[in-house]
Amino acid sequence: MPAKESRVEIEIAGELYVLKGEAPPEHIERVARLVHQKIKEARLRNQRLSLLKAAVVAALNIADEYLRLQDDHQNLVKLIEAEREK
Repeated sequence: MPAKESRVEIEIAGELYVLKGEAPPEHIERVARLVHQKIKEARLRNQRLSLLKAAVVAALNIADEYLRLQDDHQNLVKLIEAEREK
């Protein structure tokens, strides 16, 4: 049986979006809040940024955080595996 699709109407940076996905609505809303917050932070740091450029800066910041966390995770996995081998 396919997973139930969630449909959530959210606002990001003053624009309304309808998001659909298999994640629970609470998760979709949480993701949208993060994106909204990152765009808001980008525009606060540089008020001359257009919405599009602020969205790109937000995406770059989120990607940076993701990749750093991914690296941290890989390092932790390696440490755990090394400990198990002792």
